[in-house]
Amino acid sequence: MAKLIVLYKHPKDPAAFDAYYLRTHAPLAKKIPGLSHYDISDGTVAGPAGATDYHLVATLSFGSLADIEAGLATPEGQAAAADLGNFADGGVELLMFDTATL
Repeated sequence: MAKLIVLYKHPKDPAAFDAYYLRTHAPLAKKIPGLSHYDISDGTVAGPAGATDYHLVATLSFGSLADIEAGLATPEGQAAAADLGNFADGGVELLMFDTATL
């Protein structure tokens, strides 16, 4: 299995970000081929020391890192990537990796 972690930094207007994310961006991201599971953080994104720079964390699961790369290269993946500029004004980081079960 592989994960695509999307870390959204605090936006200028959190309410507008949340509404757009749920209404527009999430439905686009759910169409990425190869996606097997999609979840987001619910509430405050905290660290051991308290508050963080992040407003929302999305975790998308795929079969492999190659599946993530292939999915992002499709028209659906490109549409989701292009949409980030429409609402993620605080900044966004994407991390992709294969996982191992311990």
